[in-house]
Amino acid sequence: QVQLVESGGGLVQFGGSLRLSCAASGVIFRIYAMGWYRQAPGNQRELVATVTSGGSTNYADSVKGRFTISRDNAKKTVSLQMNSLKPEDTAVYYCNAAWDTENYWGQGTQVTVSS
Repeated sequence: QVQLVESGGGLVQFGGSLRLSCAASGVIFRIYAMGWYRQAPGNQRELVATVTSGGSTNYADSVKGRFTISRDNAKKTVSLQMNSLKPEDTAVYYCNAAWDTENYWGQGTQVTVSS
């Protein structure tokens, strides 16, 4: 059974930092592309950042230069370091694992940035 469990969300002030982590189980982690997505109230879920099995990264324009995604294949974790947070970063953040036709989601973790 595949499980993705996020942690690290919370309330932070404008300009602050948070680090999200996602622990995977039940998958051959190293072959999966991993990603972080977010969904704010009334909005569609959107891509934040992804990292391929080979380590290539991709970021939404809105977070480039502020967020960093990383993966640890030995620990089966993917992290998202978020710096210079803005109120518009407020959302539920979801961890994603994708390979071939398989696509898995975590339960989400709330990030709230106060102005």
